[in-house]
Amino acid sequence: MTERPAYPTALGASDRESITLLGHDLAEDVMGTVGFGELAYWLATQRRPTPGQTRVFEAVLAALADHGFTPTAITTRLTYLSAPDSIQGALAAGLLGGGSRFLGVTEDTGAFLHGVLAGAEGPLPADDAGWDALALETVRTQRAEGRFIPGLGHHVHKEGDPRTPRLMRIATEEDLFGPHLSLFAAIGRVHPQVLGKELPLNGAGVCGAALADLDLPVELLRGFALLARTAGLVGQLAEELRRPVGNDIFLSVDQNTRPVDPDPYTGH
Repeated sequence: MTERPAYPTALGASDRESITLLGHDLAEDVMGTVGFGELAYWLATQRRPTPGQTRVFEAVLAALADHGFTPTAITTRLTYLSAPDSIQGALAAGLLGGGSRFLGVTEDTGAFLHGVLAGAEGPLPADDAGWDALALETVRTQRAEGRFIPGLGHHVHKEGDPRTPRLMRIATEEDLFGPHLSLFAAIGRVHPQVLGKELPLNGAGVCGAALADLDLPVELLRGFALLARTAGLVGQLAEELRRPVGNDIFLSVDQNTRPVDPDPYTGH
């Protein structure tokens, strides 16, 4: 008799009578007891978060859920207009637009800060002066190599992203203002010395720093941004059902095209 393969998992598993999740009975121990944000953190880390970690994590989810008619939202609405029988397609289309300009900043910033900290020599700074010195070195290196600082600047909130100070306060209140947030805050203080202008710390960037300080896998930071945006896109679809604008967006382009002469591709 051929032995069946075994696929060990600490996540969901079922038998005829029960469902087990993270070592607990799903129906009796999780449903109605564990909030969705807490569960998402727990699933990703297989560590149950503290109340403070849950608060910071859920604050990040709220910060990233919806930003109005962004490309992800417009794509979701237009895909629903084209295929109203495919809610999953509309949601997936919007999520696929989460990249370096929208949503990906969370991952990019967290990974960047994590890399700087991993490469720092000696113990990490113990005060603002030390963090400012590390940040200044970091910004100068990026500038010399012609690279941008992820999470620095915002196309709308030129004078300051309101999410940034709020999330920093929440992390401070929960004693979770760790090295990633410390370095990001220091970059916010010192970058004008190198760049010659002051740029706001992007809210999506501070979310990446906060998630990294929660000891979440850096490789999954964009996944948490997409998790948050899924809720926002469901809201976009719900509003599209009540007050549709997808067809107006489509017609505004379709009825305002302007014929031009061909511009043949000539190679690089």
